[in-house]
Amino acid sequence: MTNLPPRAGRRCAHSMNLLHATLFFSPDLDAEFKGLGIEDPNAMRLAARSAPLGAVGAGTVAATFYNYHHELLARHLPAVWETASPAAVLDARLRAIDTTLNRLLGTEVLASPEMAEAAELALRAAEGCARHARPLYSGNADLPVPDAPHLRLWHATTLLREHRGDGHLAALLAAGLDPVEALVSHTATGRGMSPRWLLSTRGWRRADWDAAVERLRGRGLLDDGDELELTDAGTALREALEDETDRLDAAPYERLGADGVARLTELAKGFLVAAAGAGAFPADLTGKV
Repeated sequence: MTNLPPRAGRRCAHSMNLLHATLFFSPDLDAEFKGLGIEDPNAMRLAARSAPLGAVGAGTVAATFYNYHHELLARHLPAVWETASPAAVLDARLRAIDTTLNRLLGTEVLASPEMAEAAELALRAAEGCARHARPLYSGNADLPVPDAPHLRLWHATTLLREHRGDGHLAALLAAGLDPVEALVSHTATGRGMSPRWLLSTRGWRRADWDAAVERLRGRGLLDDGDELELTDAGTALREALEDETDRLDAAPYERLGADGVARLTELAKGFLVAAAGAGAFPADLTGKV
């Protein structure tokens, strides 16, 4: 039995995930990684996320990231580790998010009691995470917790994001959605990244996308119109996916309790709105075109 209002954990996780994701759209990440000799934007982002797993290759990342084309991964992994070690990448990503949050939120916000409060709430929630069958969460959980409150918060957002993501992959497999079908159906909800962004960062071709659209139509999950729209069955499937992900990800938010979750959501949303207003995300990041 849950002691939380419906979808309270999901709402909190959404804000935390987007706070975490500010790193991947930051020019500060590019600058730090170019300083290591990593020039390709896809190589930067693949290295930044996979570094907690060690000097892994394309196979491990294909399994843990789920929706990336193996061909794209193999272009950069494990070769990127010859340019910079996982330890050097982890140091660089922490410097990058430090600079990013200072730029987006300002030093006054970073030094505020609210930032320290959010960090401790998020870390307390992360104490409820489980390692089994959670490779990306578990790899990040082995990293030391930083000292500065804003870095403590970002570390906690990483733990919570990867814990939820690891569980979401199990739900995708159970639903019978392959990597591209998962991307297409999420975009069709209106909440996902645009096809342009997904194709450029995940390595799939437009033909792969179009073929996935036809498979989903054949299953009755997408309608036949020109717009990318879910049918009632498709909407029900995506909602069932999120419900199952909520179930698999309940423990951190149950640990925090209803009041703690509400407060963390409030704080994280405030930081997120400020970051977005400061240009944290590209204007064309979302959409169905």
